[in-house]
Amino acid sequence: MTAVALLSVAPVKEGSMAADVADAVAALEDFDVCYETNPMGTVIEADDVGTLFAACEAAHRAVEADRVSTVLKIDDKRTSDASAAAKVEGVETVLGRPARSDRE
Repeated sequence: MTAVALLSVAPVKEGSMAADVADAVAALEDFDVCYETNPMGTVIEADDVGTLFAACEAAHRAVEADRVSTVLKIDDKRTSDASAAAKVEGVETVLGRPARSDRE
């Protein structure tokens, strides 16, 4: 089984949140998960949903602010071991190219 999540953790405040987001991402290192951060959140992959929830809770708690906003979306693939990368590869196979633009 593979559990994949999109996690967004941020303090509710004015100004840069980079240091707070970095704290949340750093908290993931204490768990047996793979992750990749992008501009909209962090994609996390774990062997089971319990590990995924624990990692997400740690990331949420790592942000020290009066108010923290966390959004979590989970795909718990209970009958498959396909990875998050396999999902992207499937889309790229259909597209016949990488699933991204050449613009930066």
